[in-house]
Amino acid sequence: MADGANTILVGGRRGGEATRASGAPRGLRGDAPIAAVAAVFVLLQLVLVHPTLGLGWDEIVYISQVTAHHPAAFFSAPRSRGVSLLVAPVASWSSSTELLRVYLAAVSGLGLYLALRAWKDLFPVRVLATAGAFFATLWVTLFYGPQAMPNYWVAIGALITVGCFLRALRGHPGRGVLWGVAAGAALMALMRPTDAVWVSVPLLVLVLARRHWPLLLALAGGLAAGGGEWAIEAYAWYGGLGERLARASEIQGGLGWNIAVDDQMRSLGGRGLCRPCTGAMPHPVVTLWWLLLPVVAVCGAVVAVRARRAAATLVPLVCAVTAAAPYLFMIGYAAPRFLQPAYALLALPVADALWHLARTGRDRWRPVAATLVALALVGHLAVQVSVLVGTVNRNVDSREDWTRVAAELHRLGVRPPCLVAEHESIPIGYYTGCSSGNTGGNNENTTAAEILDTARRIPVAVLTGPGGTPPDYARDWAPHRVTDLEIRVAPPG
Repeated sequence: MADGANTILVGGRRGGEATRASGAPRGLRGDAPIAAVAAVFVLLQLVLVHPTLGLGWDEIVYISQVTAHHPAAFFSAPRSRGVSLLVAPVASWSSSTELLRVYLAAVSGLGLYLALRAWKDLFPVRVLATAGAFFATLWVTLFYGPQAMPNYWVAIGALITVGCFLRALRGHPGRGVLWGVAAGAALMALMRPTDAVWVSVPLLVLVLARRHWPLLLALAGGLAAGGGEWAIEAYAWYGGLGERLARASEIQGGLGWNIAVDDQMRSLGGRGLCRPCTGAMPHPVVTLWWLLLPVVAVCGAVVAVRARRAAATLVPLVCAVTAAAPYLFMIGYAAPRFLQPAYALLALPVADALWHLARTGRDRWRPVAATLVALALVGHLAVQVSVLVGTVNRNVDSREDWTRVAAELHRLGVRPPCLVAEHESIPIGYYTGCSSGNTGGNNENTTAAEILDTARRIPVAVLTGPGGTPPDYARDWAPHRVTDLEIRVAPPG
């Protein structure tokens, strides 16, 4: 493929001259801006998202699968084991949330560095560093980077897969890029198999059209390796792959044609989960970047086509579209983290477009364009940090509420081994050190008869949310109130 080969060769010659002049190794000098972005990303996570932030609901589900300090929470059909494996090096032996946050911040920075390096032969380093900085400074990236959640890692896997895929198509020597494709695909599928498929659809079409069979084997093999465990569980626990997919769709409200663009916009103000997604839209300043993002990305595609290096920009752009499609048009609720893979892939054409805008035009207009781009980036940072701070504060408060409920349960005699059931039983059960149970809903894993039988052996508490009514089996149990919850503790058996 032509695809900008001359530009890359010219860049390589200039880089070589700079290396000879300075005496520094070419690889180290070329990687320095990318490494700096990754290092700043780690630092920002530690400063802005406090390591003391308690564990969230989904984090608890993943972490409880591998820790010896708490009973395992119910693991529903849509989830996969990738996050549990990611946190196992720390969570398997330590219950320290602070240590886990620092570990996740560090590995997320390393992941960003490796993902950007996968594109090193496709874009100038300045574009890669800018793309990394844009993605890393989104509030949703900073907030979820140090958390035990899968979407950031799908984004990293997508960047590695698509970057190595394009390098392989260009005939990059050696098998390293094929292993990169396989590793990136496996990472995506290990974290969220369905997301991995959506990201990979354009790649599969392209590789079949090009008849590049080693590349097809690497991509398909990576997807199979990462998603194999999820498929095995489907047959072991759900009766087959179709049944697990159907159950996952049911838990997610039934997948089908459902425009959720407005839901995603409402969630941009810092709502971790918008279900149901009601209420007013955030301030227009908060949503402006989201509306401009596809426009600037398309500008980047136009720039790339004119420069005869279309593939490196159009392929990630198309993959971003397929990655975002199910969360914009097929689901009845929203969470900002769902679109992280799309944001990561769009960051590349966006960065390319910004550099083009800042460096082209007549000489007298070039400073004006560069200044406008710089002001836009400063505004972007201000908005993202503002939303991030508010999001962190709200989550600190909600997780402190769970801590207070757990302390009250301990005061009432509900101590491990124990069972917490019904409303918010998964997070509160974890904070209390108890097992969790639900007799209905998406996390149904027990029955009223089993709860009553358990109450004869260990302490059991049933929680009722605001405006709710206690279940029939617990109506005669003594009620207590803490925060906005009602607690009913089973009498000693």
